[in-house]
Amino acid sequence: MSQENNPQNKENPNQQQMPETEQPADPNTEDTLEETVLVEENLAEKYTELEAKVSEYHDQLLRAHAEMENIRRRSQEEVAKARKFSTESFAESLVPVKDSLEAALATENQTREALTEGVESTLRQLTQAFERNHLKEVAPAVGDKFDPNLHQAISSVPSQEVAANCVLQCLQKGYTIADRVLRPALVIVSAG
Repeated sequence: MSQENNPQNKENPNQQQMPETEQPADPNTEDTLEETVLVEENLAEKYTELEAKVSEYHDQLLRAHAEMENIRRRSQEEVAKARKFSTESFAESLVPVKDSLEAALATENQTREALTEGVESTLRQLTQAFERNHLKEVAPAVGDKFDPNLHQAISSVPSQEVAANCVLQCLQKGYTIADRVLRPALVIVSAG
């Protein structure tokens, strides 16, 4: 083969290569740049929006936390007031009873009948005060089933008349207040 026909030899290796001239810009490249700029601007806007939302949520969280603290503080104050004044109603009910007892003691030269009538009247006032404040007597009768939630057994005595585990005698009345035992009734229980 001759050198003239060889395509590799057509270019002269000793020849200086010409610098490439700028070719016209590709329209697809320009579109891609514009799209990239638009995407970056859109991302910047979204970032700003999200920062504003985060700030808003943080503010809401702080407000909710402050509100919870206020509710907790108010609740504690209300509980303290309830404890402090819980006996107010009961005390108001007992004041007339005290007044009646003082009046009875202040009266001189009372007959036994007048004194008995005054004590009975005072007892009625006290019973009404108990009822208004949900204080109820626990006074089991002979033969009632022993209830360890309401009664306290002092002793157990064999008995032919009363069945086993039943009240044989009530020594002292008990009391409940709003279904809570204030004092159990003291009883003697039959052993059968």
